[in-house]
Amino acid sequence: MTAPLGDLLRTLTPQVVAALARRYGDFETCEDAVQEALLAAVTQWPVDGMPDNPKSWLITVAARRRIELWRSDDARRRREENVAALEPPDPGPAPRSDDTLTLMLLCCHPALTPPSQVALTLRAVGGLSTAEIARAFLVPEATVGQRISRAKQRISAAGGRFRMPPPAELDERVAAVLAVLYLVFTEGHTASAGPALQRVALSAEAIRLARLLRALRPGDDEVGGLLALMVLTDARRAARGGDAGLVPLEHQDRSRWDATMIAEGLALVAEVLPRGAVGPYQLQAAIAAVHAEAASAADTDWPQILGLYRLLERVAPGPMVALNRVVADATVNGPVAGLARLDEVAADPALAGHHRVHAVRAHLLERAGDPAAARREYGLAAELTGSEPERRYLAGRAAALGG
Repeated sequence: MTAPLGDLLRTLTPQVVAALARRYGDFETCEDAVQEALLAAVTQWPVDGMPDNPKSWLITVAARRRIELWRSDDARRRREENVAALEPPDPGPAPRSDDTLTLMLLCCHPALTPPSQVALTLRAVGGLSTAEIARAFLVPEATVGQRISRAKQRISAAGGRFRMPPPAELDERVAAVLAVLYLVFTEGHTASAGPALQRVALSAEAIRLARLLRALRPGDDEVGGLLALMVLTDARRAARGGDAGLVPLEHQDRSRWDATMIAEGLALVAEVLPRGAVGPYQLQAAIAAVHAEAASAADTDWPQILGLYRLLERVAPGPMVALNRVVADATVNGPVAGLARLDEVAADPALAGHHRVHAVRAHLLERAGDPAAARREYGLAAELTGSEPERRYLAGRAAALGG
């Protein structure tokens, strides 16, 4: 599949799923039918040429396939057929502006586990195939297929329908969408396992969907905060790795940072921070903004970053937030203070066996003048990470300390 065709199908996928789900209501069957229509497009369009109205073509083919699936279900076949419902829907005007948001909210139904929410969102809203999702997360295609199938069944069993949830549930459901997009971006920015440091297609898709969500909810400051966090973080992508391997933030060539993305991210932070209650994505974006504004690592305002992490710990406490605060604390107050706080944080069972605990301890021990202990911690961190670029970096740090 060529890149332009893939981009077009990814853009059209949520529109087509929404058109069918809005008309027929049975999300599970409609989504299956759309996937078959996409497969037909990939097979036929390169040979026969692209139709004049690609969206209409996909809706018509998907609707016909949905009818076939509907008729093949014994329980449904016993029902009286509704002739009007069997007619392919008229694509009509462009989808309503809230259709994609409704679809996101449905894919992030509270009955689903986070991995299932991620997989279903990437397929139904992002337009990624099951194989693409499997490759992105380094899991078998059959596993992703099962997750998606079970997710749709659970939505159906829970009574989930293609409609906006009631106002009382909306904020919670949008928060679930943000969490899913954050998970997708994080995995794309720093792959948790495998040979690649980054999975650019995955982080790019998360940014695309976050932009879409921002357009649908322009007054939601946490949506703006998440988009700001993504673009400020992704702006550093070119400087993070290459032939030399993983390059930590303090050693990156800042001339390689994307100035356009940084400007966008800083503008978003300036827009959303002063407007009211501050959420975790806004605070993380503010931290990223402080790094982005520094001309060099030495110019970074670490006291401000430490203050932001203290606030983040109050707003959204968690083991990784606490670990990041340790780094900020050590940068401001010295490695000995950081090591003392790290011992407290590392007692959290959620961090047991996590390579980042050992990597942070190694860094602080190195700064504190204990190379032998630092070397051991770097070695442990290298053994525990699933990322090959991170393993090479950490093993290299251990080797550089000799011994």
